[in-house]
Amino acid sequence: MSGAEAGDDLRKAPARLGAGAPVAVIDIGSNSVRLVVYEGLERVLTPLFNEKALCGLGREVVSTGRLQEDAVERAFSALRRFRALCDAMQVGSIRALATAAARDAENGPAFITECEAICGTKVEILSGKREAELAACGILSGVHEPDGVVGDLGGSSLELVDVKGCKLGTGITLPLGGLALQDRSSRSPRKAEKIIKEQMSDAGVLDGLNGRTFYAVGGTWRALARLHMFQKGYPLHVMHAYTIPAREALEFARVVHRSEPETLAHIDAVSSARRQLLAYGALVLEQVVRQGKASQVVISALGVREGLLYSLLNEEQQEEDPLLLAAVEANQLRSRSPRHGAELVAWTDAFFGSSTVLEESAAGLRLRRAACLLSDVGWRSHPDYRGEQSLNMISRAAFVGVDHADRAFLALAVYFRYEGLNAEDQTSRILELISTGMLDRARILGGAMRVAYVLSAAMPGILPRAPLEVEGDKLVLRLPRDLAPLVNDRVRTRVRQLARLIGRQPVVKVQD
Repeated sequence: MSGAEAGDDLRKAPARLGAGAPVAVIDIGSNSVRLVVYEGLERVLTPLFNEKALCGLGREVVSTGRLQEDAVERAFSALRRFRALCDAMQVGSIRALATAAARDAENGPAFITECEAICGTKVEILSGKREAELAACGILSGVHEPDGVVGDLGGSSLELVDVKGCKLGTGITLPLGGLALQDRSSRSPRKAEKIIKEQMSDAGVLDGLNGRTFYAVGGTWRALARLHMFQKGYPLHVMHAYTIPAREALEFARVVHRSEPETLAHIDAVSSARRQLLAYGALVLEQVVRQGKASQVVISALGVREGLLYSLLNEEQQEEDPLLLAAVEANQLRSRSPRHGAELVAWTDAFFGSSTVLEESAAGLRLRRAACLLSDVGWRSHPDYRGEQSLNMISRAAFVGVDHADRAFLALAVYFRYEGLNAEDQTSRILELISTGMLDRARILGGAMRVAYVLSAAMPGILPRAPLEVEGDKLVLRLPRDLAPLVNDRVRTRVRQLARLIGRQPVVKVQD
């Protein structure tokens, strides 16, 4: 093999899926300019690279009508680097977006012309309605069966749009971004509060929020959520789908906008560049939740960029389940036998379907199947740490389409599969995220996996011939005669442990 051929072989790691050439989105926002490069245009987006520069393009657009020269130069510098990075990563397609600051500024057209020259691609200047639509598409791409109102808070504007299932309402845009409020209020949160109330007084989209979820999109709201997370000592530092009950969100927002940023507990969790905008983000959030009577606030790590790529997929791709797709990919990349993972799904389908005692909802079935596909991702770890490593890997994975309780279920089921049904040494904090009912089902699934893996050694072809089912008051494992040598004391012990967990008598039957 030549040196060139070796270099080509090593350019793309074996753990990369064949998703075609990478795609990039450059987002020229009112506060930050960001590049995200994804592995490919897929239903489940996997970022290869993500970088932002806080340029503050929208800092004084309201008062001066222009993008400030220093902000423009910072943006151009960032874009030159981003273009060079895209070349180095052999990006196949670059999409560029610009939002409110470039849209509203007097010198916006000249700025966009230079951006296009640097990036080598057309820059789409998003209208307020289009920005709201793409933010909502970001929620569709990352939240399972959403039902509520999406709010995308940028540096210059706030976009609001209703979303239910796959249906989007008509979006509206309001000039309530953090930089715009700071400018219009002369840096006075009291004045900003009045401006917010006036602007939102006829925001009809909030009339439909009563008792539903508010999906918060945007860097300022993610910073607020991060601060809340650290102040609570929350056990899982995953921002996507982080949920704050409405009353708690209101109390927290009031504390933030009435306090100097540096006096807030755990303020170091927020970058210094974001701190001065926290009060304005908190004021907007408080008004949205209070006026709309939301039941909870759910933070989304996905927004306009992901929404744009989601909108480019065909209808069939959009309807695919991102959690199950991600689990299939993990099974392909990390399991000893991807086929065994698929067989485990079918094997547990039969087990859980064999008794009304094990009856599960559609949501439970979805999580169980994902857990089966993820059940062997830790096999390369040291044997003493496979349970712990799997727990950490799954609970912290870049999954979408799951809330934090779902993450806990997936991680615990696989943890129990390795460590035993009563092992909780490493799980004390993650148990805070899950109900007792879900915990019980995670143990049952973990127990079934323990039987499956000791019987099959993670190899395909065995589980389809050795069904495990509830029959009356018995839990029966059936094997053909040629598989009888696989049954030993370990297999019988694990069947017995699972039977005890579901209140049945264990039986192992070898049939001719």
